[in-house]
Amino acid sequence: MQQELNPKKYILVFLITLGVFAVIFLLSDFLYNRRITQVKGIEDTINRNILESEIQYALLADASCDTDETGNPVLVGEINNLTKRLAYMEEQRGTNDAEVISLKKYYSLLQAKDYLLVRERAKQCDDKPLSIIYFYSNAGNCDDCKKMGYVLTSMREDYDKLHVYAFDYNLGLSVVETLKSIYKLEDRFPVLIINRKAYYGFKTRAEIEAMIPELGRMTATSTKATTTPK
Repeated sequence: MQQELNPKKYILVFLITLGVFAVIFLLSDFLYNRRITQVKGIEDTINRNILESEIQYALLADASCDTDETGNPVLVGEINNLTKRLAYMEEQRGTNDAEVISLKKYYSLLQAKDYLLVRERAKQCDDKPLSIIYFYSNAGNCDDCKKMGYVLTSMREDYDKLHVYAFDYNLGLSVVETLKSIYKLEDRFPVLIINRKAYYGFKTRAEIEAMIPELGRMTATSTKATTTPK
């Protein structure tokens, strides 16, 4: 005997199914909007920092070299924070994510701008900028890049006057390609540019500090300042 269809039962199943799809759609839309907001926020921060760096240089151009200002600690701190946020996004979304790549290009432009301003200020004051250009690769051909990144992050946090600029070797950005051409870089990683010279392979913190003697003098000065009785 054929079972009689129950319209109420099928309507209930339909409504439940519709509700599940509605929840999934709303959740997906919420996560998408939050991601867009996050990306837009980082883009706005980078654009603001580029403008701030330009204004800072205009102000420093008229300032006395006795002010001992080769960089804005606030801007350096912002760059450091952006570095961490981009590293987190890379881990969460992957290095090939279109939005991650777009943000890295914005970020690389900010770094290049800061690098040029710091060098120009140092030239103006007949000084030597403390900077490291670091090239890494996410193409699976750099086993030591992550470890190298940890070392440089630690040094950047300990030396407030040290500028560390990290560039993805394979980013496909004209600025990065120009730097690669200037220093005639080979496809060997990691690579550090210190005092306009390229150093290939992983370097310990002690090795890097030996390449930049000014860092040792900064440490000695800091230690002397804290141990001298008032």
